[in-house]
Amino acid sequence: MSVLYVVATPIGNLEDITARAIRILAEVDLIAAEDARHTSKLLAHLNISTPITTYHDHNESTASLMLLDRIKKGASIALVSDAGTPLIADPGYRLVKLAIEEGVKVIPVPGPSALIAAISIAGLPSDRFTFYGFLPAKAKAREDFLTRTINETGTLVFYESPHRMVKTIHAFERVFGQDRLMVVARELTKTFEQVVNKPIGEIRRQIEAGDIVVKGEFVLLLQGRLHTESKLDETVLLEALLAELPISKAADIASRLTGKRKKDLYKIALAIKENHQ
Repeated sequence: MSVLYVVATPIGNLEDITARAIRILAEVDLIAAEDARHTSKLLAHLNISTPITTYHDHNESTASLMLLDRIKKGASIALVSDAGTPLIADPGYRLVKLAIEEGVKVIPVPGPSALIAAISIAGLPSDRFTFYGFLPAKAKAREDFLTRTINETGTLVFYESPHRMVKTIHAFERVFGQDRLMVVARELTKTFEQVVNKPIGEIRRQIEAGDIVVKGEFVLLLQGRLHTESKLDETVLLEALLAELPISKAADIASRLTGKRKKDLYKIALAIKENHQ
């Protein structure tokens, strides 16, 4: 049967794989895996001998064409990532997009996802959230990105690697302040699973003290901006800031303090500057 299955696999605990996923992985002609060695261990555990080919960030363009050609010739292929649901901060978008464009049937086989698992236990509002994946690696780009999300009212969700955790938490504290509620979900479903729900400043202190271990895979969740009206008069605030700072910087700080859009505050600051000339 010519079909592409997008199959979710465990994010840690192997018991989390669904009965349907096991059946599909055993029945397809080929499994396209992010890391063949990693997937081979899962298949060995499940006693499945389906052939594996690699599909990852570095060969996505050529591999997509090869896999699509095999499907169009009658093969059934399962796409898997190292852990969780493919395409969620993992390779697969190009293949799925091409398959749809070529009229190939694409079938999801849902299951584990670190993103959904973290939201379900975070204790933060889950009726509206935004998933941003991994933040930019460079410090300025990371902080600029976070600044653009400062007025989001829904829960913010990120993935992060251990070697960037400390820098990311410091960036959170600079942009959002130390009091905004945050959840660190580490190594979900694995032996050393850890979930901490505290203000950003306390999270930083626990990391520095070693109470939150900076190892493994992280999902970071931030409470959105609360619906509170600022008691600060933006004009008075901007006049004070403009006495010491350029227009753009003054508008940026005023935005953080009042929760209002930087673009609007920039216009007010510009008008104040012009009136004082």
